[in-house]
Amino acid sequence: MKKILLFVLTLGFLSCSLDGNNLVVKLLPIDESTTPDSFTYNTIDTIKIKYSLPDNCHSFYNLYYQYDDTTRIVAVRALQDLDANCVNQAIERELDIPIQVRQEEDYVFKFWKGKDANGNDEYEVKVVPVNN
Repeated sequence: MKKILLFVLTLGFLSCSLDGNNLVVKLLPIDESTTPDSFTYNTIDTIKIKYSLPDNCHSFYNLYYQYDDTTRIVAVRALQDLDANCVNQAIERELDIPIQVRQEEDYVFKFWKGKDANGNDEYEVKVVPVNN
């Protein structure tokens, strides 16, 4: 049974086609973020981010949301079409991110701002306390 499943999965991956699209995934910085003054434990709240697509060859792919203990790192993943004719004008976007408040400790959000001259990641850090 495992061999059949492996064969079907392999066949599925091999049959996928990008139809000649030359796409790459890029990480985009957060331009601006809005967090509430506090969260209430065991509820759903929202943080808002603003980001910019560099041009019309970029499109939103998904949210980069990595967490470790009480810290969350937030950035935007975008697809860049390398074969398209681009208009070099930034496109500003906003995104609401629902947060399920499941911890009683403060949330530490690190909004990715890009890299510095030495290639080190830079973040805007915001701490949101949790009310019980």
